[in-house]
Amino acid sequence: MHKNAKIYIAGHRGLVGSAILRGLKEQGYDNFVTRTRKELDLLDQKAVLQFFEEEKPEYVFLAAAKVGGIMANNTYRGAFIYENLQIQNNIIHSSYQVGVKKLLFLGSSCIYPKNAPQPLKEDYLLSEELEYTNEPYAIAKIAGIKMCESYNLQYGTDYISVMPTNLYGPNDNYNLETSHVLPALIRKMHLGKLLKNNDWDAIDTDLNTRPIEGVSGDSDQTEKIAILEKYGIYQKDQSVVITLWGSGTPMREFLHSDDMAAACIYVMNKITFNDVAEGKTEIRNTHINIGCGEDLTIKDLALTIKDVVGYEGELMWDATKPDGTMRKLMDVSKMEKLGWKATISLKDGIANVYGKYCENLI
Repeated sequence: MHKNAKIYIAGHRGLVGSAILRGLKEQGYDNFVTRTRKELDLLDQKAVLQFFEEEKPEYVFLAAAKVGGIMANNTYRGAFIYENLQIQNNIIHSSYQVGVKKLLFLGSSCIYPKNAPQPLKEDYLLSEELEYTNEPYAIAKIAGIKMCESYNLQYGTDYISVMPTNLYGPNDNYNLETSHVLPALIRKMHLGKLLKNNDWDAIDTDLNTRPIEGVSGDSDQTEKIAILEKYGIYQKDQSVVITLWGSGTPMREFLHSDDMAAACIYVMNKITFNDVAEGKTEIRNTHINIGCGEDLTIKDLALTIKDVVGYEGELMWDATKPDGTMRKLMDVSKMEKLGWKATISLKDGIANVYGKYCENLI
């Protein structure tokens, strides 16, 4: 990409999209086209095509998606498959119709079978059944990969799919009803620390900034206590206990969104479809895994966040709740051979993110 190339980032306010925008600006790019959800409904095929015809972006980062943790994926199954398919179809097809030079599609590690060997290689795609709780979301993302591959093969486009591991970073979702595990743990530990210190002014500030199911800092005290308890944060004797879902034994890999953005920009600039399709008799599984190549248990993740946040209460695990897939470590050898490797350590990344979380409460 030349420095004044016209670049469209779909989902520029989200976790990955905002990191990509930030990373591009740091590298000297300055010609961006963005739209908020209010300005452009990505579910509206006609509106999306009109946008592309008017703006004619040269490069597209497709980071817009409906995302969430286990609870959200399992509860809103219809919404997750419908909205993600619509967003992808509209942007990818409109990119083809107006002649976008290159498109980068962001998928998810949940595309891989529940019981696939570890670490997860790109070729394991569609080899066995998916994990049930996020199957609709995974199927949508697999469709996006296949759409990019198919357009490349039929129309000669250059659309690359990258599959990030679990991501975290600034602008993450801290809504306890829909958030992923790492931001949810950060917020629960933060609220638990405040509750242990009996700092209700700070709890009110947090709830006013990010209300939970309509409960804010201005709500009745009994409502605030009830909503904290609903999400496993409660006082017990002279201490505080936080109850977390599952056994804590599943293993997960985490990548900071700034590392993910750096990988996306690298792929956009350095990697073509021919690079990932070369040598294949049947051209499939041309997507690229993006991760750090290391994982840890959810329990160890919780203890790391507990240490960073400074929460001194207890942690308990509710093994009656689902664990999800027991392990999802990405094989990142393809990306490393293509010339890119992650640089941000997990503890440093969590400390950075928690600092940003606290800044946004001021």
